[in-house]
Amino acid sequence: MRRMDRRGFLATSLAASCAALASPAGYAGARSSGRVRLTVHPDELGNPIAPDFTGLSYETSQLSDPSFFSRENAPLAGFHRRLGAAGILRIGGNTSEFSVWSPTAAIQPTPEALGPDTGRHPAPRRPVTPLAVRNLRGFLELSGWRLIYGLNMGSESPETVAAEAAYVAAVMGERLVALQLCNEPDLFHSNGLRPADYDYRQFATEWRRYLRAVRRRLPHVPVAGPDTAGNNEWLLQFADEQRHDLSFLTHHYYAEGPPTDPSMTIGRLLGPSPRLEAELAAAAAARRQTGLAFRLAETNSCYRGGKPGVSDTFASALWAADLMYRLAQADAIGINFHGGGYGWYTPVAGTRGNGFVARPIYYGMLLFAVAGAGRLVMTQLQGAADGSLAAYCVKTPDGTLKLVLLNRSLDRDATLTVAVPGVKSASVLRLNAPRADDTTDVTFGGAVVGNDGAWTPTVAESLAARRGAVTLGVPQASGALVTLSA
Repeated sequence: MRRMDRRGFLATSLAASCAALASPAGYAGARSSGRVRLTVHPDELGNPIAPDFTGLSYETSQLSDPSFFSRENAPLAGFHRRLGAAGILRIGGNTSEFSVWSPTAAIQPTPEALGPDTGRHPAPRRPVTPLAVRNLRGFLELSGWRLIYGLNMGSESPETVAAEAAYVAAVMGERLVALQLCNEPDLFHSNGLRPADYDYRQFATEWRRYLRAVRRRLPHVPVAGPDTAGNNEWLLQFADEQRHDLSFLTHHYYAEGPPTDPSMTIGRLLGPSPRLEAELAAAAAARRQTGLAFRLAETNSCYRGGKPGVSDTFASALWAADLMYRLAQADAIGINFHGGGYGWYTPVAGTRGNGFVARPIYYGMLLFAVAGAGRLVMTQLQGAADGSLAAYCVKTPDGTLKLVLLNRSLDRDATLTVAVPGVKSASVLRLNAPRADDTTDVTFGGAVVGNDGAWTPTVAESLAARRGAVTLGVPQASGALVTLSA
């Protein structure tokens, strides 16, 4: 088996298989069907997708209700398990800088599910107790996931942060992936945490002071950062200066915002993103300079909690699946989609009392989960010049080829001829909804996700190969998972 060098694989795959950045023309004005040829090269292997690539992210303030992340919340744990048996939960968000470590407080909370914080004002100060941390450990054991835990550098002392870190590390043990000392420090000036002239040098000095306090209690605990909102200069400088104290780099990315801007539309969400390209380039540069891996620790469609009619629609499922594979192609080690409560973009919406439901974006993550871990495989697209069609292929550990097709055009169907050496047949699970802006009628494999994360496909198409190729249609605004059999 021959393996391409990483740089060559990325250059060819990003240019050919994910031609999505070529032009926005596929998102408006096109009417005719496109006929495309896709060639899969099973022996040309690229980056790995690890079993813990997928993750979810919640606000730290959610821990003020110790019953939310607990063994008693089995339905929510089921949604997590369905996305992967070894995912990563990240606790952080804007409220991590206002949550208060309360080791002796007797908390009698009103059970509630808290949505994403908008970040426009200082958040209410909410307690985090030892009970909440212990219950969180039980939730992780139930789901099979591990934890990235955010600490409060914004409004707590280094000594208090170190005490909380020590307790979390002791309770979590092997479930702890890393601690993060802050959330979006490049925006501290916007929510009352720091003055308007707060700059990188001030942040780096503070971060080192907090790290020293943590290291006195926990000399070898893994630490990630800087968890910046989008300032690539801060990311690169931080990576260079702090490389010896970091396990990996974390950064944030939101495709759109603010939600009040009328130009933040479905078409824009599904179109090219120069900002994403800049972030991927910065992460790649940091890895070249420092050897540190990169995780997108917080992301979603539109910042400040999302935008109705965009973030909660089927279009977000296509966007999410595409983003996950773009990151894998760029050698990232994982992603955490932010959410919680009834936030517009949350993957899982609901409360313990009312029950939980999968939002459309969850279905894009589900497609990625069913395709599974493995190694990316080289693919080449011909005839997809408008950039609306993306194709990704994964070779699973048992050698099975899983092909993911995403048609992000809002008005153009595509017909693909997929050429694979030795292919005899294929099965297809469809990701679709009646419309790109549909908020409720999403299915994958003809089935919906149950209220505990259960999902079993009910409709699978069978395709016979002719002369080493299979042909299938991918309608506008839809996706497909194709399992290829030799």
